[in-house]
Amino acid sequence: MKAAERRVGFAAPLVLLALAILLGLGTWQVKRLYWKEGLIADIAERRVASPASLSDIEAMARAGEDIEYRRLSVKGVFDHSRERHFFATYNGSTGYYIYTPLTLADGRVVLINRGFVPFEMKEAAKRMEGQVGGEVAVEGLARARLAGKPSLMLPDNDIAKNIFYWKDMTAMAESVGIPATQLVPIFIDANDAPNPGGWPKGGVTLTDLPNNHLQYAITWYGLAAALVIVAGFAYFRNGKGQDE
Repeated sequence: MKAAERRVGFAAPLVLLALAILLGLGTWQVKRLYWKEGLIADIAERRVASPASLSDIEAMARAGEDIEYRRLSVKGVFDHSRERHFFATYNGSTGYYIYTPLTLADGRVVLINRGFVPFEMKEAAKRMEGQVGGEVAVEGLARARLAGKPSLMLPDNDIAKNIFYWKDMTAMAESVGIPATQLVPIFIDANDAPNPGGWPKGGVTLTDLPNNHLQYAITWYGLAAALVIVAGFAYFRNGKGQDE
């Protein structure tokens, strides 16, 4: 067998494998693009829909429907003594999202993300105006509980210091003595209605999701095209069937 033919026979399977991988990645990104565009459209539609009741959202969850970012309204009484603090950044500032238990008329409890406070205002005593009492109406967006820690890179929650790095609903509830049978299994992110004193600052839900899948698809397909060009150039440069 001629040397050039041996080289082609060795390289061709590797080139075809690499080409298949690059095309597969590009196609996967196209599928992700359509999925992300649909998700963004769904979120935009849900944000302008009329608020649903908590019972409606719970029924949807039981039916296996996606409840994320659906508007809803609830009424209840805040228990500020049991608020939980979720480490966060907002508009370039470091601080916390304040998750406060809201006791409903039926005795159940839902955890409300009331919004952001700067790092130096973590303690409730520094923002007493915002610790509203009596029955309140809260409108916001439903957020599903997490099945587990979203990333190994995140620190473990520091329950003793009341600092949460990921939204572990079970740990949040258990750390303040809320029984699982009493807990509504969703979070609610409060809207941007101002709180007395200005804190917490609501409306912090991130709904502007990044969508870079088209660029990624172009990159993978571009690399596939480049591979074909380079492989073709190398093949014809060595000479089809030419001996070494």
